[in-house]
Order: sequence, then C-alpha cells, then structure tokens
Amino acid sequence: MVETVITIRPARLGDEGDIAEVHDEAWREAYRGVIPGRELERMIARRGPTWWRMAIARRTPLMVLEYGDSVVGYVSYGRNRVPALGYGGEIFELYLAPACQGCGLGRRMFEAARKDLEGHGYGSFVVWALADNQRAVGFYEQLGGRVVRRAHETFGGQERERVAFGFG
Repeated sequence: MVETVITIRPARLGDEGDIAEVHDEAWREAYRGVIPGRELERMIARRGPTWWRMAIARRTPLMVLEYGDSVVGYVSYGRNRVPALGYGGEIFELYLAPACQGCGLGRRMFEAARKDLEGHGYGSFVVWALADNQRAVGFYEQLGGRVVRRAHETFGGQERERVAFGFG
C-alpha cells in the first residue's frame, strides 16, 4: 500500500520558492481573462521567492499545505484590514496549485486558518474574492460565507468587482 501524507504547517524559510511557484500557477489559472494579461503578469512578477522569503521572515501568518514532499498550497491571514466591516480577522489569500483543486484540500487550508484565527481571538473573519472568479465565489459560498460588502478595484485601467464574504 502507498500512503501519501497531507500536512498543513506554518511556512518556514526554504518554502519561498515553492510558494512562489504555487502563487504563479494559481493566479494564472484564477485570473486569466479576469485581470488584463499584462497587469496580471506584473502582479505575479512582484511575488517571487524574495517577496515570500520576506513575508516568512516577518512572521506573517502563513501556512502551507504539503502533499507528500511538495508544497501545493498556501493560506495567509491575520487582522482584518477593513475594521469598519465588523469582523476581527481576514483570510488574505488561499491558493492551491491547479492540479490539486477540487479535492477538498482548499477546505482543509480554510479550516486550519479559521482555527488559528479563532485561537488568536478572531471569532469572525472576512475573505475577499473577485466577483468574476466564479470558482472562488462558489468555494466561499459553499463554506457558508455570506456577502457582506461589494467594492471595486482597478487592474490595468479596467474596473473589477470584489466581494467580501463574512464568516462567524
């Protein structure tokens, strides 16, 4: 019998290259056709291994999901950046490598972040998603999130709607 271990753990120095790779693949999958191509590539380029190394070194709440020996997902979270929403915490990013999407691993990362947020006194939290990213919108709706705010963001001169989902 072959056994594959799935682990969710805090990111550590040495993970930055793998996280950058997951970020690149997941963002291209999620935002191609939603964010203008040139702007999307600029955004991805800003988040290389050096950026992730600095995030880990700053002790940004960041967990990775390992499938076997490979990092295939990450989730970052912390205090809500928009306190007027009335939620204490926020999941900033939750991404999986495209080949690993749709099999429950995202839910596991979400629950791990939820548990850590609760452990730090954030019993409620928000997650923002671009409205045109139907996969993310469906994911957060399926997890029980309710739309608590809509806003707009401009990418490469094009405006896109963002949706905040509230939990707790």
